[in-house]
Amino acid sequence: MKKNKIFVACDSTSIFKIKKIIKETQSKKLKVGYKFGLEFLNSKYGRKFLSQIKNEIIFADLKVHDIPNTCLSTIKAMKDLNINYLTIHISSGLEALKACKKISGKTKLVGVTTLTSLNNKSLKEIGYNKNIDQLVSHQVKLAKKANLDAIVCSANEVKIAKKFFKKEVITPGIRFDNITDDQKRVVTPKQAYNNGSDWIVMGRQITKGNIRKNIQTLIDHLSQ
Repeated sequence: MKKNKIFVACDSTSIFKIKKIIKETQSKKLKVGYKFGLEFLNSKYGRKFLSQIKNEIIFADLKVHDIPNTCLSTIKAMKDLNINYLTIHISSGLEALKACKKISGKTKLVGVTTLTSLNNKSLKEIGYNKNIDQLVSHQVKLAKKANLDAIVCSANEVKIAKKFFKKEVITPGIRFDNITDDQKRVVTPKQAYNNGSDWIVMGRQITKGNIRKNIQTLIDHLSQ
């Protein structure tokens, strides 16, 4: 039976807490990977800890966003780590995406479309004249052109994305309930998978409180 895939967001700088998260999210019913963002990767012992992890799926959520040469140099600087997935903003431009893909090797290069913390109002404030669906469609086509390995988008846009992009789609902004916190475009795990998400990303709703119980809640939610 095909397992549902989840990246658990390890949003902490505490090595003790990270070890606890990894230990208590192990499951035979789910395929679990671990996402590390800028908070952890910039912490005192973060990089060293990542270099020592073995036999886990590691997602470095760097969200690289800069001129092509800097993007390239950043990815080269991560090469000594055993990273399976690494994010780059699609808005870095086609030249940067192609150059980074060329040297990414075994690491899957993941294009970030539009952050789940943004909505149509936010886009207008930034200066975009496209709505979210139009912008994500445009970004996904660029990811395809650059031959990226995966993309990140809200589960709300997965169906749109998959019209143009046939590889892995990773979706953050996943909640058991309607509490949005700092996210604006959220869905439940079941809705995300039903929409076609290959991976979901969950943080606080798994890692806060009783982690084993939270993982079981996810398994139960998906079996309903």
